[in-house]
Amino acid sequence: QVQLVESGGGLVQAGDSLRLSCAASGRTFSRYKMGWFRQAPGKEREFVARITWSDGSTYYGESVKGRFTISRDNAKNTVTLQMNSLEPGDTAVYYCAAGPVYSPAYAYWGQGTQVTVSS
Repeated sequence: QVQLVESGGGLVQAGDSLRLSCAASGRTFSRYKMGWFRQAPGKEREFVARITWSDGSTYYGESVKGRFTISRDNAKNTVTLQMNSLEPGDTAVYYCAAGPVYSPAYAYWGQGTQVTVSS
């Protein structure tokens, strides 16, 4: 059974940094992409970043480009989202997701972790 467990959310001030982690288990992810999404109250879910597990290639949403960095640790089966220069607009529930590289869809989702940025 695939499990994605996020951690690292919390309350920070604008300009601070925060590091989210996603621990993946239950299958081999070598042919998967791992993504971070977020959803703020009353808004649609927004793509944040993704990384291909096999070669580490990354892609970012425009609103976080230059501030957020996604990385993976193959040995620990963990994907990390380093968030710098946080803004109140980054406040949302952040979700980790996994899906096959050959499909645009994500098959597995974590339960989410709350990130709140105060001004």
